[in-house]
Amino acid sequence: MTATKIPTLQGVDNFRDYGGYHTRHGGTVQRGLLFRSGHHARATDEDLKEMAALGVAVVVDLRRRTERVREVSRRPPGFKADLIENDIGDVGTAPHLAFIEKTELTTDTVAAFMIEEYRRIPFEPRHLDLFRRYFRAAAEGQGAILIHCAAGKDRTGLLAALTHRVLGVSDEDIMADYIETNSAARIERRAPESQENLHRLTGRRPSLEAVKAFLGVRPDYLLAAFEEIEAGAGGLDAYLERTLGVDAHMRAKLRSRLIR
Repeated sequence: MTATKIPTLQGVDNFRDYGGYHTRHGGTVQRGLLFRSGHHARATDEDLKEMAALGVAVVVDLRRRTERVREVSRRPPGFKADLIENDIGDVGTAPHLAFIEKTELTTDTVAAFMIEEYRRIPFEPRHLDLFRRYFRAAAEGQGAILIHCAAGKDRTGLLAALTHRVLGVSDEDIMADYIETNSAARIERRAPESQENLHRLTGRRPSLEAVKAFLGVRPDYLLAAFEEIEAGAGGLDAYLERTLGVDAHMRAKLRSRLIR
């Protein structure tokens, strides 16, 4: 893995370049074109300046409408990037909130919930629409593209992994980029505050280990999504082509634009 990281932003967690990886096609995924992060509601003015300097032309917000309203994204002055988002299926309480409110948080219950979430994400209509539009924008657009959700680890992590798959990044590097959330998201620092927030919200105080499991990622989470894709679409490449529309022509355009 050769990806460089931009300076740590103060109010935006898990912000990083997911380029820089070697591919089986003989090149390297370009740096400076693919960025991923958590939400931007707490971005500082200095963070906004740093993000504006990256030349982002497309922002893909993978969150539900209720999430976007609750934590409104801050934008740099003169923000002109194309924004990809949708309100499909945004009804009821978000699954992670319902889980927090109703379930005793332990490392085991968190892991079981996250695996079930990863099995749901690949075929949910809202995600299918966003993933399709993302790949079209990445193939056709000019400038950098930024994908994010709330924490930048699950929905974002799966979409980054699918991108790497299209570009020919090795399975080892796909997983390495995914797991980097556990350091890039500053989980050790955030866990005590999150523990207190959960205590105030639910009246229960989960262990720090349970909180870290909720804030972070594990290989079996991503593998659960891949297994569901295998079962539902016949494999990652079949899912990309037949479900998301990333056919041979689009693959060629993505590789031409993003690999050097």
